[in-house]
Amino acid sequence: MLTKREIEIVQSDWAKVELMGDVAATLLYDRLFSLDPGARTLFSASLAEQKTKLLRMIGSSIAGLSKPEILDPILQYLGRKHEKLGVQNHQYATVGAALLWTLKLALGAEFDPEHESAWTNVYAKLSETMRAVA
Repeated sequence: MLTKREIEIVQSDWAKVELMGDVAATLLYDRLFSLDPGARTLFSASLAEQKTKLLRMIGSSIAGLSKPEILDPILQYLGRKHEKLGVQNHQYATVGAALLWTLKLALGAEFDPEHESAWTNVYAKLSETMRAVA
């Protein structure tokens, strides 16, 4: 169960990261592919559309954290979709590591241990919901 404080932190942080848009998405994908070069084969040659989808998906998930009855079915759908695309269970952890790395770069000193813990917990909740259907 996520706390109100964790939700507030990630929503506030994400509002700042969204201002970076494509830069944040590029950082995340660059880090993901450096951690797991094989993951690149899951995507088309051009990542432009995928970056937009990623930002929207994370933003929508973060916005919906206080309404799990609405968010969970969406995450379950995404989990089924990702499974069909060939995403492996272990790759969720790699994406989480890339996300935290991106947030550290994007937010700098604001990304203190409290923020890192909140994001770790939120990402665990989101990814567990997606993986549960796989």
